[in-house]
Amino acid sequence: MWRRAWKPVAATVAIGTPAYLYYYRTTPTFSIPIRVKDMDGKPAMSTKVLPLLSMEEVNKRLSERSNSERTLRPDGIAWNYANAALPSNDPIEDTHSKQIIQRDDASGDYLFFAVMDGHRAGDTSHLLSLVLIRAVSLSLAKLISKSSSTSLSESTVGRVKSIVGLGSAQDADPHRVSLAIQDAFTDLDRELITAPLRVLAGNMDRSKTIPDLSKHPLALKTMLPAISGSCALLAVFDTAHKDLYVACTGDSRAVAGVWEPTPDGKGHWRVDVLSEDQTGRNPNELKRMQAEHPKDEADTVIRNGRVLGGLEPTRAFGDARYKWTREVHDTLNHAFMVGNDITLRSQPQTLKTPPYVTACPEVTHRKLSFDKSAPGAIRFLVLATDGLWDELTSEEVVSLVGGHLAGVRGVIPKAELPSLVPTSVKTGGVEGKDHRRKRNSGSWAFRDENVGTHLIRNALGGGDEESLRQLVSIPAPYSRRHRDDITVTVVWWEEGKEEDAQIATPTKAKL
Repeated sequence: MWRRAWKPVAATVAIGTPAYLYYYRTTPTFSIPIRVKDMDGKPAMSTKVLPLLSMEEVNKRLSERSNSERTLRPDGIAWNYANAALPSNDPIEDTHSKQIIQRDDASGDYLFFAVMDGHRAGDTSHLLSLVLIRAVSLSLAKLISKSSSTSLSESTVGRVKSIVGLGSAQDADPHRVSLAIQDAFTDLDRELITAPLRVLAGNMDRSKTIPDLSKHPLALKTMLPAISGSCALLAVFDTAHKDLYVACTGDSRAVAGVWEPTPDGKGHWRVDVLSEDQTGRNPNELKRMQAEHPKDEADTVIRNGRVLGGLEPTRAFGDARYKWTREVHDTLNHAFMVGNDITLRSQPQTLKTPPYVTACPEVTHRKLSFDKSAPGAIRFLVLATDGLWDELTSEEVVSLVGGHLAGVRGVIPKAELPSLVPTSVKTGGVEGKDHRRKRNSGSWAFRDENVGTHLIRNALGGGDEESLRQLVSIPAPYSRRHRDDITVTVVWWEEGKEEDAQIATPTKAKL
């Protein structure tokens, strides 16, 4: 894929210090193929030479967006959280968020962890990082209180209200909790998609002429999160009832590592995939979309594995291009965008009966056990955007995390890791992605303290430092052909001690 060379770089100035000239004459480079237009304006392929980052620079880039925390809760459980991200787009379109909300009677916590994978800019994903957990918190609060007096709009701009007591049995019912989470997702997306319409309606006069609202303070603030898009993956830990809920909208993926002890005292990790990749390649999503639209659209709702031939995820926030009618699309374009010298991307020609994309998540439930001796209990959870899953399988991720938590260090041949970290697959989920590279040979690298950084390193080369350096060295926008934005959150828990943990995530509200 790449050509590697040590070659002089032409000087762009006539005068320079010997050190300056020496550096640029000895900088290692490599080349990548890029698409260009020839003199006739036709597509053509060319070669671009790029400087190759040193391993020191690569390590810095891999770790500069990483952080980890260890938090001891009142029930004596220490929660460990590690996050890492590597951009491909500039700016990065992935985001993440987390929050701990304690119940008033101290019976337990709600712990929220989310990753968002934006596309066509990061406006939607950025907004979700601010409001998605708030929206779900409010929906769960309503379930506990049996009250519907608080509107969603208040939740997205205000503080989650405190509710006294453990609440009714409704919040212990996985079906009801799952519905509450789904309602929060769909209500929030409805707010995003209709926000520009509400601004327009508030500024229409009796003539019904479409006004120029391009300079309205809410013009781009409401339009950009609607026309951009984002997948969202949310994990909710309810420690009072020992429940885990994973809500997936889009093609990010959640994978749990389940520890299965064996009679010889060794044990192995069981892979439990808690989400399905919601793309047009997923046969379940294809059937759902065909059932939601007229029969004459059965062959067009998904084309080439994409919604109407364009969007890869079949579920997402925003993406109003696939949700608005043509009349609404054209009206909002005229009212908000034309005056800003921006033209909305035209809708697909086969769009007939929108919406074609939904934000309603699939919610998966699992019971939790915090007893180390309990067999078949989840011990860690990995949430990651699809950039990671383009490169690694669910089983590989569980092996890499399991090995990291067990203290494996150094460069390990891939063929040897299964003997060091045995795994089995419980549920493989439904994959809706094409893996870019299938690498059965090579090695894994166990060198990072942050387990999220550890996963990103191994997704992009692992022990093959040459491949790793090249992949990380490719700048935007060229990098997008070789790797996507990657964001990884890993959560694990254990019995803690006061001296080993601190409250690193403030409890900003109670339920």
